[in-house]
Amino acid sequence: MVDKESLADRLKHFSDYIKILKELKKVNKNSFIQDYHYHGLAERYLQLSIECLLDIGSMLILSLDLRKPSHKQEVVDILEEEKIISSIMATKLSNIASFRNVLVHEYVKIDREIVYNILKTKIPELESFAKSIVKFLKKKKYI
Repeated sequence: MVDKESLADRLKHFSDYIKILKELKKVNKNSFIQDYHYHGLAERYLQLSIECLLDIGSMLILSLDLRKPSHKQEVVDILEEEKIISSIMATKLSNIASFRNVLVHEYVKIDREIVYNILKTKIPELESFAKSIVKFLKKKKYI
């Protein structure tokens, strides 16, 4: 059974983080790269967004008793296999999910230009993921 309350909570936080990222997206590139306030916030909220994405996927996998992922990035693959998200979305999200490792484990090597480019181009993919999950939950009458 799907834990509706926990899933709704994660989706709410996910939405809040995306709103913050959309605000940061408005900053010009030079200011973003030079000012630690901007790139630091972007890195943190990207990490939180990715964590939410993976948590939401993991919660669905567990609730629906699907194949268990051997690592975090595999969550996206399982959601694709189960037709919860499309193959196109899975490909795009895999790249984002991989960036989580950079943010968490390779933080001293973070390229601010890459963070800026992700901020400028990947927010719609995060929003599409949330919409796909809500659509799936409604279709299955979980919400």
